[in-house]
Amino acid sequence: MNIAKVDLNLLVYLDVLLRERSVTRAANQLSITQPAMSNGLKRLRDLFKDPLLVRTSDGMTPTKRALELQPVIRDVLSRLESSIQPETDFEPATSRRTFRIMTSDYAESTLLLGLLNELAVHAPNITLDLITPSDVTFHDVEQGKVDMAINRFEELPLSFHQKVIWYDTFSCVLSAEHPLVDNWDLDGYLNARHVWVSKTGFGVGVGIDPNEVQKLGWVDAELVKLGKHRDIRVFTRHYHAALQIAKTQHLIATLPTKSARLLADDSSVVLKAPPFDIPPIALKMAWSALLHHDAGHIWLRRLIGEVAQRMNEGETFS
Repeated sequence: MNIAKVDLNLLVYLDVLLRERSVTRAANQLSITQPAMSNGLKRLRDLFKDPLLVRTSDGMTPTKRALELQPVIRDVLSRLESSIQPETDFEPATSRRTFRIMTSDYAESTLLLGLLNELAVHAPNITLDLITPSDVTFHDVEQGKVDMAINRFEELPLSFHQKVIWYDTFSCVLSAEHPLVDNWDLDGYLNARHVWVSKTGFGVGVGIDPNEVQKLGWVDAELVKLGKHRDIRVFTRHYHAALQIAKTQHLIATLPTKSARLLADDSSVVLKAPPFDIPPIALKMAWSALLHHDAGHIWLRRLIGEVAQRMNEGETFS
């Protein structure tokens, strides 16, 4: 294939078609007519000698070849866009920009409190719009409608940029009056009652079946390896709720150490290391290739990294 003879607009067409998976929506996105987009798809099929998008019961479905092309074309177009756009400096001290961040309750109550302190000093007019994982989809982040997602992710689309913010261990939080405070061991842990907390990924959550242990997450997965299970009496998606329940009830909350330490100075609770091994978890930030070269976005990512590093300095996990 002679690249000089390729209409580069076709790559833009393909990029939007693979995101929207609809000729009509892709045409609207690019402000062209549907017949023009249909003609573009025909030319793309001729160019790549592949159907690219096939109509199925689920709508327009990308072929294997199309899925292989998608991250490559997104990267090429992103680099081209950043090269031809005029460079503009970002001045955090005077900027009135709003950054929209999808964040878990865990990240919001730990990392973002430190971030807000920095913004108050260095960028007082910047606004953060914090969105829960249930409010957005991968598509929203890919489109740049959401500046960043901060959470614990098992999988992310190949088109996303990502960076580990920190690794966190686990700690157990229990009331200072809990009978296990002075008799802390695995048998006591297993015989006690527990509050479970977690919410990762994107999209609307579903109810938990206590019998589906394989879906309960890191803590219970490690207990399964030992042939054990715990007695969970409350399921919540909010870390602050789990902490308060552990504080006021005889329930144990096993959660990331940085969350547990929100009550480190509270004499009515006790923090304990889990009586079994749980691998550390990674908190990540992920963002669209569309925003990768944006000056303000680069500044925010750097600031988040600096805040996380300071939070980790000199820290010894329970």
